Amino acid sequence: MSMTIGNGLGLTLDPDSDIAPYEQVRRGVIELVNTGSLLAGSRLPTVRALAQELSLAPNTVARSYRELEAEDVIETRGRQGSFIKAHSDSTLQRAALLTVEHVAALRQLRVDDSHIKSLLDQALRR
Repeated sequence: MSMTIGNGLGLTLDPDSDIAPYEQVRRGVIELVNTGSLLAGSRLPTVRALAQELSLAPNTVARSYRELEAEDVIETRGRQGSFIKAHSDSTLQRAALLTVEHVAALRQLRVDDSHIKSLLDQALRR
């Protein structure tokens, strides 16, 4: 089972694992944060949406989210949802998010990746 969280990032569960599903979700989100795949401010799927995608009970995902919030990894903003919490390196995370958004915008303009790299190199030389 796997869940795609924004921009094609994957959260994968192993149904044969001895690790409880809520713990697999918790660890998976932490891993995505640690690798920079989920940046500060990234919105997580709703509990129900993630539970449905992973074929889990909503209470299982809710427990994962509660534990992530207790560990200061995510923050819940009421009806707005749950988000990856900003930490001391939030400036670099924000820069990474802006870069991802910029590249996505260029791709929507049908600019190929090699040309995007060239444009970034040109910008860095200024």
